[in-house]
Amino acid sequence: MNCATELNKVNCNCTYEPCERKGKCCRCISYHLSMDELPACAFPDNIEKTHDRSFKCFARMVSKES
Repeated sequence: MNCATELNKVNCNCTYEPCERKGKCCRCISYHLSMDELPACAFPDNIEKTHDRSFKCFARMVSKES
């Protein structure tokens, strides 16, 4: 299976530089899940910029939206 890396990068909101996984979603998701966190694309830009990708942060964000 080929990865559409360049197309994926168009929608990638990760602000971490240099990230070797940009556009390589399967690698990105695997990496972040192994660190007990979610990838940048799970968060809106204003929260992603904090680099807090924890499940706790995600739960707080989702509970505020309800």
